[in-house]
Amino acid sequence: MAIEIEKKFRLTKKQREAILARLPEIGATLKATELEENTIYGGDQVDLNCSVIRLRRVGNRAILTYKERLQSRSTIKHQQEDETEVSDADAMDAILQALGLFPTLVYEKKRMRWQLGGAEIVVDDLPFGLFMEIEASEAEIDEIEHRLAIKGLKVETETYPRLTRKNGKQIGTRIEARFD
Repeated sequence: MAIEIEKKFRLTKKQREAILARLPEIGATLKATELEENTIYGGDQVDLNCSVIRLRRVGNRAILTYKERLQSRSTIKHQQEDETEVSDADAMDAILQALGLFPTLVYEKKRMRWQLGGAEIVVDDLPFGLFMEIEASEAEIDEIEHRLAIKGLKVETETYPRLTRKNGKQIGTRIEARFD
């Protein structure tokens, strides 16, 4: 069982620009710029308030993920996260639906992935806002946040699936947040 430790921030356009300028200055390396389609599956076996099953499509790749949020009062999230790459996203979707799990949320994300030492920093553009996540140990997250030196960063404690529920459009039996 892998534990994901991350802190998420909601960004203004000005903060996003400042972060993208500052990341190379502090030694971060841009690893990829990608468009993702994320499908969250629900069913009787899944409590979407504390866990998700996600099928992420990125180009020709697909990743199946199970996440379960661990209780914490911290602004730094701790989650169980188990994932595996799958060779056929459509077949995986069919398997999940045969098991009684159905797409309930779909959201798109434009993601820039940066690496700084052992930390991953992502800058995300979703149809409902701009975000940054820092995934590392708590000490590394604090250090990177300090080194970025961006004023007024607002911590976002909601998950992308919850934000999609709030900001997406009802399309049939699911809620979607897609770029036009």
